[in-house]
Amino acid sequence: MYAGHASFKLVIFGIVAVLSTVNTPRVAACTRVLFVATDGTVITGRSMDWGEDLKSNMWALPRGMKRDGMGGKNSIAWESKYGSLIVSGYDIGTSEGMNEKGLVVNMLALVESDYGRPPESAKVICLSTWAQYILDSHATVAEAVADLKKENFQVQTVVLPTGRPANMHLCLADPSGDSAIIEYVQGKLVIHHGKENKVMTNSPTYDKQLAIMQYWRDAGGLTKSLPGTSSAADRFVRATFLLEAIPTEANPKYISAVAEQKFHFQAMMSVLSVMRSVGTPLGINIDDQPWVSSTVWRTISDSTNRIVMFDSATTAASFWVKLDELDLKPGAPVKKLELVGGKTYNGNAADKFVEAKLFVFASLGGKYEATKK
Repeated sequence: MYAGHASFKLVIFGIVAVLSTVNTPRVAACTRVLFVATDGTVITGRSMDWGEDLKSNMWALPRGMKRDGMGGKNSIAWESKYGSLIVSGYDIGTSEGMNEKGLVVNMLALVESDYGRPPESAKVICLSTWAQYILDSHATVAEAVADLKKENFQVQTVVLPTGRPANMHLCLADPSGDSAIIEYVQGKLVIHHGKENKVMTNSPTYDKQLAIMQYWRDAGGLTKSLPGTSSAADRFVRATFLLEAIPTEANPKYISAVAEQKFHFQAMMSVLSVMRSVGTPLGINIDDQPWVSSTVWRTISDSTNRIVMFDSATTAASFWVKLDELDLKPGAPVKKLELVGGKTYNGNAADKFVEAKLFVFASLGGKYEATKK
């Protein structure tokens, strides 16, 4: 792509410089990492950075639920093949989750997202249900990627309660360590598929974040210095180096202090420490950086053992849920673990879910207009 190494570094330096001065609108600022241990344990860490209380709850959704993509007259519809544990946003959509096969989907903000305008007859899906469709329908990343590449539908976004459009991209992971980053750029579907795609933040688009990462590798990384702001590009670099620094096997210096002295618990806490290290303090307000948002919660999702840990940044609460202890059989009731209002839990909270009516996914409604031929 570049004529030489020197010119490559000059181009990347230019990208870094531009990103450090650009006046970006206020958006969510999240981070995702994918950890793969020597023994094959696969864990996804994610921070949810948002400009206000996201009013999230956890929901257990069984197999066999009929779902509508909430895209209006041309919306796709499906029936859930797999049960899932999700975290909602505003109780109008799925922000992330894990299904019973260990497939993890995380939705993060990407201000550059451009979903395009589908033809009038094209099938569509509302962004509020996009992550849920993948959790409901697929067991692996490869399976989901193969389906999305068919482009049987086009994603259209929805306006959030904040009054801003939900511009998002997705990352997927499964128990094999496979990974994919899904974006819509200039109206086109872009998929980065492969186990090497371990870290994702927000702007710029994923290809440019990889280029910035290479610049910092050439600059020395952990052996010299790391960028320290809360910008998406800086968090991408720090998360990458920290992820590579944590142990991939049981650490004899610390394993005795870990629950049940089991490595997968050590690994979950190591990944949580990475997510806490790249978080933005609660309530932070930087006048000349309006795009920086506070971390409001984090999740650590163990695809191998099907455990999801929830770590709140607004209350003194960290707990986990074992998917194998949830009733996800067809016909089982939808259940909710309420988090809104600072509700807290300790330890394994699988038995704290209560039967509840599922929220209504946001629809495109009058804000969606198909392109006229």
